[in-house]
Amino acid sequence: MPHTRAADGTKIGFDVLGDGDPLVLLAGQANSRHWWDPIRADFAAVHRTIALDTVGTGESDEPADDDYSIHRFASDVIAVLDELGIARAHVYGTSMGGKVAQRLAIAHPDRLNALVIGCTSPGGAGGLVADREVLRPLALSKRQAREALLDLMFTPEYVQHHTGPYHVLGDPEMSLPARRGHKRASDAHDAWDELPKITAPTLVLHGSADRFSPVDNARRLASRIPGAELVVIEGARHAYFEEFRARATPAVLDFLAR
Repeated sequence: MPHTRAADGTKIGFDVLGDGDPLVLLAGQANSRHWWDPIRADFAAVHRTIALDTVGTGESDEPADDDYSIHRFASDVIAVLDELGIARAHVYGTSMGGKVAQRLAIAHPDRLNALVIGCTSPGGAGGLVADREVLRPLALSKRQAREALLDLMFTPEYVQHHTGPYHVLGDPEMSLPARRGHKRASDAHDAWDELPKITAPTLVLHGSADRFSPVDNARRLASRIPGAELVVIEGARHAYFEEFRARATPAVLDFLAR
């Protein structure tokens, strides 16, 4: 599998699929690039897709100095683009990947063509977090936590008719320190004051029934990013991009085509 090295020497794994304008795909917290497996082909049909294993997941190493931050994750994306000789790319990030995508757009505007962010939060003073009662089951037994997370990701109807495998429930090979590092990084994200600096054309997507990241996060993001477009998918939960791919994928592809 291809890889590059971050500034601190940490190995960053990634893969490339498809041809066309480059499109970077950024996964959610504690998940590898396989987050995108169910819908990757939709994008690879028209784009050269680059999917990363965030440090601590998949084929990427854990940073020796326990350096987990959204800023660091964004820098690692630049290292991968440099390795591939890609000057500019579209970026699509969901959940924590959407936070990384925001930081990329703020810190490296010259490397982005268009920005797509989904089921994510601006953090800081404008960010909304899930109710404690929603998150409480995630701290219970492994079986209970899995069932709770599955319910946050998908509607019961979808789960009834799709038995898996589910690629959005976390990288099973991650170490506990890496999981904690991802959570620490995601919780510390704060782009609220800097969002007006984003110059890339931006699309914001969210499920109306997302309890993991309240849907008003999307409205707040779209209101702060100049010219941003907003798509709220009725009835969708956190993994809107998979369960509601028939609406979400065309919305993203149409946006990028423009």
